[in-house]
Amino acid sequence: MQWNLRLRAAERGIWKSAQLRRMLTDAGLEISAGKMSSWWAGTPPTMRLEDLDVLCSVLECTPNDFMTPEPAKVAARRPKNSDAANGANHGQPGDTGDGPAVPPRFGKPRSTPPL
Repeated sequence: MQWNLRLRAAERGIWKSAQLRRMLTDAGLEISAGKMSSWWAGTPPTMRLEDLDVLCSVLECTPNDFMTPEPAKVAARRPKNSDAANGANHGQPGDTGDGPAVPPRFGKPRSTPPL
């Protein structure tokens, strides 16, 4: 997903994160400068739904306005060989996985850690 907070804020005439942060505080959401920076500079790793609700209220938009799907990125994350990813022939002779199959070590003790 592409995060579009700066674009939505600019559409409302908000050009600085400090200005948006003050508006959020006025609406009852006090956030740290670091959190505001992560929202403003890029895609936030997490966001509480209550915070998103206040953000939408302040910018007069919906959550969909902040996010744009990026299907090419999703396709790039898919494994090259879908059968190997689903576990087909996993560890079997003729396995077409990326590396050699690792045989189990039955009855062999593990090595001791270095001193």
